[in-house]
Amino acid sequence: MKLLTVNFLTCAVKNCKSSAASFPLHFEDAELEQREIDYNPTFLSNILPRLDWDAITTTAVEVCQYRSPSSECSEEYSEWACQLGFTSLPTIKPEGSFETEDEQKVLRELHTLLMETEVIEGKMVCHNCGHEYRIKEGIANFLLPNHLGESDLSSI
Repeated sequence: MKLLTVNFLTCAVKNCKSSAASFPLHFEDAELEQREIDYNPTFLSNILPRLDWDAITTTAVEVCQYRSPSSECSEEYSEWACQLGFTSLPTIKPEGSFETEDEQKVLRELHTLLMETEVIEGKMVCHNCGHEYRIKEGIANFLLPNHLGESDLSSI
């Protein structure tokens, strides 16, 4: 699951729909993988206005915490995972033509964070209700138990 996806997700629990704490979902026990894809600055500059920048920066800092859960994790992987902290992202959403070297650097970093970084295993947690959404083989499970979903349809 690409980190870009998380910027468009909120908790699906009925009681969380109106709570600001249900967005963004926060990663726990995440196993990360980086898959190189072609750099597309046009896509990034077009999607940037649609992104919640506070959520992006929160996610960027949080992913630094996660390394491979395997005790056989190589030092190289651990170093890479910690480098994913992306703490050099600006605190204010960048805007403009992205023609300067510094602006291009931010776009490249966003590309690595949003497009190349994937969560393979782990969970996303709502900070409002604490519900956990498991991620297995890169796919998040958003199916809710009946008691957390929408109201019972039989009463209609």
